[in-house]
Amino acid sequence: MSTTHRWVLLGVTMRKCTANRVMRAGALVSAGLLTAGLLAGCAPTASPVADADANSTSDARPRGFPAGGVVDYQLGGAYDPAQEVEIVSRDRMDAPDPDRYSICYVNGFQTQPGELSDWPEDALLANESGPVIDPDWPNEVLLNTATEAARAQILEVVAPWITKCAKDGYNAVEFDNLDTYTRSNGALTREGNVALAQAYVEVAHDAGLDAGQKNAAEDAELLHAEAGFDFAVSEECGAYRECADYTEVYGDAVIDIEYADELPRSFAEMCADPETPASVVLRDRDLSTPDDQEYVFETCA
Repeated sequence: MSTTHRWVLLGVTMRKCTANRVMRAGALVSAGLLTAGLLAGCAPTASPVADADANSTSDARPRGFPAGGVVDYQLGGAYDPAQEVEIVSRDRMDAPDPDRYSICYVNGFQTQPGELSDWPEDALLANESGPVIDPDWPNEVLLNTATEAARAQILEVVAPWITKCAKDGYNAVEFDNLDTYTRSNGALTREGNVALAQAYVEVAHDAGLDAGQKNAAEDAELLHAEAGFDFAVSEECGAYRECADYTEVYGDAVIDIEYADELPRSFAEMCADPETPASVVLRDRDLSTPDDQEYVFETCA
């Protein structure tokens, strides 16, 4: 991606807007200007961050992704990781681990349970029956990435989450549910989701954060090339034999979480498989904390 031009996906085409790709805290714009810029069909000339202040971003990324590092995935609750752990991923509502490369989880393409009222109506995907709910997650509604106007409204909500991750001390952010277009009955498109993903990545980079693709193996090459993701987070790529879809694009900058309840072979065999990413962890399905009897944590290290 050019350092002298910002590329913004709008619909199925790419429009070039003259601007510096990395605009720092002093050039932040308000949510209103952000919306106006997106609706005009061109990225704003300053960083697309809503409700941020000069203290919410860092001047440079604290450190790059530690490719191949030992990982712990803690979305079910934060706890002190094992000594050998180098990478920790936590929900955006939890504090980062100050001593490790910390990834902030953001559900960027559908609502989180209990947060539906936080969203403007036009940002939610709906049909004649009402909001479209993820069939596997009945408390989550798909976001409407179909139009520029809807994407602008989504970004106004999510951009402050991203900049807060940076302000809290995270090193990176991962964006989940990139593939909602595949379960929208044709209401959403890959192009619309990639457009929003690229906007998220720009906000993350401007805030000094690395940006990670969560799942969506079939779109890894496209998301890396056009949205600009720096690394990938996969769930069960070993179980589904799709790890190479990530590593061929991101090399060693891939995290894999396998779940103990659905292993098609032993975890030791997965560790020995040359296609398994170096940063792989075995967890329980609920990603529970060590005080829970269902807790599972194992690495190949």
